[in-house]
Amino acid sequence: MLIANPIYDVVFKKMMENERVAKFFISTLLEKNIETVEVKPQEFTYTSELAGLAVFRLDFIATIKTDDGEYTKVLIEIQKAKNEIDLMRFRNYLAEQYKKEDIIDNEKVILPNTTIYILGFKLPEIEVPCLKVERNYIDLVNNKVIDTKSAFVEKLTHNSFIVQVDRITNRYQTSLDKLLSIFEQKNFSDDRKITKEFNHNLDNEEIKLTTDILHFAGTNPQERKMLENEQEAWRSVNAMFESKNSKLLQDLKANAKTITEKDKELIEKDKLIDELQKKLNQKTD
Repeated sequence: MLIANPIYDVVFKKMMENERVAKFFISTLLEKNIETVEVKPQEFTYTSELAGLAVFRLDFIATIKTDDGEYTKVLIEIQKAKNEIDLMRFRNYLAEQYKKEDIIDNEKVILPNTTIYILGFKLPEIEVPCLKVERNYIDLVNNKVIDTKSAFVEKLTHNSFIVQVDRITNRYQTSLDKLLSIFEQKNFSDDRKITKEFNHNLDNEEIKLTTDILHFAGTNPQERKMLENEQEAWRSVNAMFESKNSKLLQDLKANAKTITEKDKELIEKDKLIDELQKKLNQKTD
């Protein structure tokens, strides 16, 4: 089956608009049974005056209620390429969410946060495709883990999940394997990497529903055009950053060369001073 690549915002949005798919995605990663989920894409435009670009992108906020009645705010970020500016954007966005109150049953509340990062690049130190960064409560006096949770602590700290799509393998056994297979960056239909062949068995109802949505996104002419526009926009942005980084690297090398030359001059001057000092000492003797 031909499906659209879900690491693009417009495609991921199509997936998460379906409540059943959104529940499957979040519950599988968090390993929690979810009673309700509400996903709200947060729209904003990245503008570069230098490149003359205005690139629309989405972040996703999901408010979930688990079967034990607890509410959590899940922040989902997709990043296709590694740019330092996006690391700061992640931090700033997270800080903004910590400052916001949420509305549950017409009341303002402070919800605990959980983050999910879907990365289109590899973290060199971490070789696994899916990583959970979890907190523990540790009694430092007695050096033991505390099982009891505190609402105060939960709202000031958070767990995080990181998916590295380039490290996803062909495994297709567990629910997590099947979810990750959707994001696997292989079997592309062409060099543009916006559609791919999904060759696994559709033995899971949620996977079947998800692939049906992705198939439509990859084959419908209007949906595919939106996907191509997003790809082209971010290709331009990444080219701009690469150009800037290349210039910065050249400047750093030039500065390093200048510093090295100055160091050599200082060494020569020190040698000359030493020789003059020796001659003066010999005359004095």
